[in-house]
Amino acid sequence: MNRPSQPARPGLAWSDALAPSLDEFASLAQAAFAALPARFRHFTGDVEFRVQDFAEPEVLDDLGIDDPFELSGLYRGVSRLHRSPSSQHPMASMVFLYRRPILDEWADRGDVSLGELVAHVLIHEIGHHFGLSDDDIDAIQAD
Repeated sequence: MNRPSQPARPGLAWSDALAPSLDEFASLAQAAFAALPARFRHFTGDVEFRVQDFAEPEVLDDLGIDDPFELSGLYRGVSRLHRSPSSQHPMASMVFLYRRPILDEWADRGDVSLGELVAHVLIHEIGHHFGLSDDDIDAIQAD
């Protein structure tokens, strides 16, 4: 397929660029979280962030997802909305970011930086930690 040639971005050596590793991706997520307002980070509380290439097959099966590229992030745990001070939570709250689907979306879109997309997915999953539905999060982002 022939694509119109686009001017190279100054200072960007694509021939030397590598896809970010899982550790580099985790650093992007940590930077995105650190850039959030301190009050928001405080209310987030204890959430573990994990980066994997893809969701495990069992997770995809549980969600009814056939294509692992369709899931870029996941919140697992009891949302803050459903917690009570007296209840015990057997599972730690975790936000998963899936590197390969995020990279795929980033490449397809071409209109956001990778850091912006990682931040978007991270914030979306933290929204689930606060008990928000996908529709709630979409409405907030639309405002």
